[in-house]
Amino acid sequence: MSEDAAAEAHAVLEATDDNYDGKIISQAALPSQPDAFASRLRASLAAWADSGRVRGVWLKLGLEQAALIPMAVEQGFVFHHAEPEYLMMTRWLPDTPSTLPANASHQVGVGAFVVNSSGQVLVVQERSGVLRGRGVWKMPTGLVAAGEDLTAAAERELLEETGITARVESVLALRQAHGFAFGKSDLFVVLGMRPVPDVQVPVPCPSELEDARWVPLHEYTDQQFFAGMPLYSKLLQRCAAWAAGRYSGLRAERLESNVTRSRSDLLLWGEDDVALAEARAALLEQQGGGKGAAGNGDGNGKAGKAEEGASGSRL
Repeated sequence: MSEDAAAEAHAVLEATDDNYDGKIISQAALPSQPDAFASRLRASLAAWADSGRVRGVWLKLGLEQAALIPMAVEQGFVFHHAEPEYLMMTRWLPDTPSTLPANASHQVGVGAFVVNSSGQVLVVQERSGVLRGRGVWKMPTGLVAAGEDLTAAAERELLEETGITARVESVLALRQAHGFAFGKSDLFVVLGMRPVPDVQVPVPCPSELEDARWVPLHEYTDQQFFAGMPLYSKLLQRCAAWAAGRYSGLRAERLESNVTRSRSDLLLWGEDDVALAEARAALLEQQGGGKGAAGNGDGNGKAGKAEEGASGSRL
């Protein structure tokens, strides 16, 4: 081997630093030949380990670089996650437990609870899935795509499944569950929506739905399928309360943020409830002009009970 070739074989791979004392190997600069890649990867790992400053190493390989995977495995790399066009691998250098973040733990779904001005709710029957053939009417649902806001996902899924255009007004509930596809957890977000324009005729997507229609709210919430399941009971109560104007849920809006870079993110929050504050103040007045708030010296006497009573009256 010539001197130049020997130097090349021991050259450290091109990589950038991450924010956690790690290295991100440049995918574009990787040698295409497995032997050359193996030599340079070995030299790079040795140099980074000797520095005492590098902890985690990230290696991204595209489909055209699949021949390099066995060499990376031989040098201690493990699979982190995969997408259709690439595989991500990692190597932890210190002799300590790895603190590299795991692959994404959740898939995120949305449910579109759509109510028109007549108080009717949009419901569908699925052509496939666990509810196929069971006669159950449900709200349109779907999965959120990467880089997609919850609100945009609900509007998109609704349009694709039923042909109905609607806008999100409120986040009504969130349900977390575990043990779904590929062992992932599932986060399901129910969004209250209004059709725009108000009068629209649903057209069910033939590949996904058996039927779609507007029905009175009670026909949806009173289905026998939901009986005996506390989770659905509470969820449908919140949906019905929102439809009747007794529950505001959470607001969702994209707002500017610049923690690490200029961007806008979706924020969910509850509005200040003026009516609830007035009810609490009135109850305190009934119990002695608000003296209970400080009567026991720690501010936790009648004020605490007043809050419980006012909150209970809202359920």
